[in-house]
Amino acid sequence: MARAALSADAVVDVALRLVDEEGPAALTLAAVAARAGVATPSLYKHVRNLAELRSLMSARIAEELGDRIGEAVLGRSADDAIRALMMAWRAYVVENPNKYGSLDQSPDPQRAEAAKRVVDIIVASLRAYGLEDSDAIHATRCLRAAAHGFAVLEAAKGFQMAEDLDESYDLLVRMVTAGLRLPVHGG
Repeated sequence: MARAALSADAVVDVALRLVDEEGPAALTLAAVAARAGVATPSLYKHVRNLAELRSLMSARIAEELGDRIGEAVLGRSADDAIRALMMAWRAYVVENPNKYGSLDQSPDPQRAEAAKRVVDIIVASLRAYGLEDSDAIHATRCLRAAAHGFAVLEAAKGFQMAEDLDESYDLLVRMVTAGLRLPVHGG
């Protein structure tokens, strides 16, 4: 990469390629600089430190995930939308395990807009179930935990039994969609 082409976005691009190829543990400013063909101090013109780079990377990953699930649910509603959303989430994680593993799940102002978009897509998908306000947030948390948890375990080869993973995920999707019809506040 030519020095003139270096920008914050370009540094994030290089860092994401590094993480994709070598895993999240390989991320250092020195490694990113080496891949960019510059000295490490040159990166400081574009990112303050490794923490800011990770934050920018997380924002980009959340944007990509939002794009993926947004496209999947477009024109769909109810069970069809939830199935499409969960399938897209799983596919993104399994296709990009190292990148997704770099996604910081903690609150971050750099990632707030992208994270809000993901939540907004989920909440919009839940309207067909009559879920709004805090009920929609509870359901969003459950749906996110289900899709994220399964996909992360799958990407990490955490499922070792012979049963088909697609069948297991289909069951999870059916459980989630059936659960969305239950009262949020059970008794």
